[in-house]
Amino acid sequence: MARIVWKAVSFVLTVVSLTIAAYLVFSLFYSNDEEKALEAENELYARLYGSLPGKIDRIEQDVERLARKDDIIYKDIFHADPPSDDPMSSLEVFFGSDTIPDAKLVFYTARKADRLTVDAAAVDSLFRNMVDAMRDSSFIMPPMDLPLLGLNCMQVGAGVGQKINPFYTTSARHDGVDFIVPRGTPVYAPAAGVVSSVSRSRKGDGNTVSIRHKGGYITRYAHLSDIYVSKGQSVRRGSLIAGTGMSGNAYAPHLHYELRRDSLVLDPLNFIFASVSPEEYSNMVYMAQHTEQSMD
Repeated sequence: MARIVWKAVSFVLTVVSLTIAAYLVFSLFYSNDEEKALEAENELYARLYGSLPGKIDRIEQDVERLARKDDIIYKDIFHADPPSDDPMSSLEVFFGSDTIPDAKLVFYTARKADRLTVDAAAVDSLFRNMVDAMRDSSFIMPPMDLPLLGLNCMQVGAGVGQKINPFYTTSARHDGVDFIVPRGTPVYAPAAGVVSSVSRSRKGDGNTVSIRHKGGYITRYAHLSDIYVSKGQSVRRGSLIAGTGMSGNAYAPHLHYELRRDSLVLDPLNFIFASVSPEEYSNMVYMAQHTEQSMD
C-alpha cells in the first residue's frame, strides 16, 4: 500500500515539476498579445520621455525670448508696463497629478510641448510682422484711445458679435461695444480725423457721429444726447465731440462705439489695450465677450 502511495505522490510531483518548467520556458521565450502590447507601450514611453527634456528646453528659450520682445514693445511703443506673469502660475493646478495615470501625463505633456512650440513660433511671427509694419513709412496707427475718460471694466457691456436685442429679445448682429455711462458723459475723439457724418434721429441708433481717420479707419458713436461737431469738421485726438445719451432705440444711457476700416467691422477692444492696464484690459475683454444682451 505504501508503495502505491509513493508512486502516486511521485507522479504528481513529476507532473507539477514539468508544468512549472514548461511555464518558465514558455514565459521566457514566448509572449502573448497583451505582453507584446505592454512592451510596445513601454518602448513608446521611453522615446517620449527622451524627447521631452529637449522640447521643454526649447520652449523655455522661446518664452524668454518672447518675454523680452513683449517688454520692449510695451515699454518703448505703448509706454506701459508689460502684463504680469501667468496668473495661473500661483495656483496648484497639478494638485491631483498623483492620481492621473502616467500614460495620460506623458501623452498630454508631449502634445502640450508640441503645441507650445507651434504657438511660440506663431507669436514670434506676429512680433516680426508688427515690427516690420511699424518700420514701413506707410504704416498708419489705428485709433487706440478710449473715447471716454476713466472707464473701468464694470462699465463695459456687450461687444462685437451675436447678442440678444433688448427690444426684440432675439439674437442680432452687434457691430460695436457698449460703454455704460451716465447721460451727458463727454465723448472724445480717439484719434485725429474729419467728421464724415452727423445724424440726429429718434429711431434706430439715434443721434450719431462718424469720424474718418487716416488709414481708412472710421469710428462711429451712437445714441448720443448732444453733438458738438459738424460734418466736415477736423478734430484732433482728444477733441470733445459729443455727450452720451439714450437717443433712438436704447435700453439705457450708454455709448455704442464702433470701429471700421473701410467697410470691414473691427472689434474696438482690440485697439484700446495701450490705454488701460493689462489687468483692466483683460477684464474688459471678458465682460464684452460674456455679456449676452446689448443695450441697443
